[in-house]
Amino acid sequence: MKAPGVRLLIFGALLLAAPGCYSFQAGTGLTGVQTMAILPFDNSTSRLELTQDVQDILLRQLPGSLGLRLAGEDVADVVVRGEITSYDLVAPNYRPGAQGRGAEVLQRQVVLTVAVEILNMRDRTVLWRSSGLRAQGEYLEASETEDIGKAEALEQMIQQIVDGAQSNW
Repeated sequence: MKAPGVRLLIFGALLLAAPGCYSFQAGTGLTGVQTMAILPFDNSTSRLELTQDVQDILLRQLPGSLGLRLAGEDVADVVVRGEITSYDLVAPNYRPGAQGRGAEVLQRQVVLTVAVEILNMRDRTVLWRSSGLRAQGEYLEASETEDIGKAEALEQMIQQIVDGAQSNW
């Protein structure tokens, strides 16, 4: 009877001798997709700076998170496009004011809603779509600014796009 170590060695040698049986690919898992173009999102809000804020974070984080390289729209394997549909500030945490005084806001929340599409440019099919992706970020009214909440919402938006894209590919 052969020792377990010898069996393992023989099994390993057989795996090495059979190239092409298995392959592993990092990245999207979509065969042949290597490049991505990211178009500026349309903006239906009154916050004009959001167009640039969303574009900046998408360009900086999305391709690397999906294992792709940036490319121009005319040569990219996939294109990301979308629309910023709403941007709201809400007060989920407040303290009622004393008689005759208004409520004291303790915490605010930035709520960002976008519609996103990732298109396969080879056959013009939609690889992934979300028509109401909602991301939120919180900040303390007394000690932080709205920019803190907005940055958190943008990070959450990116993560949801990555999760959605990877779940469908």
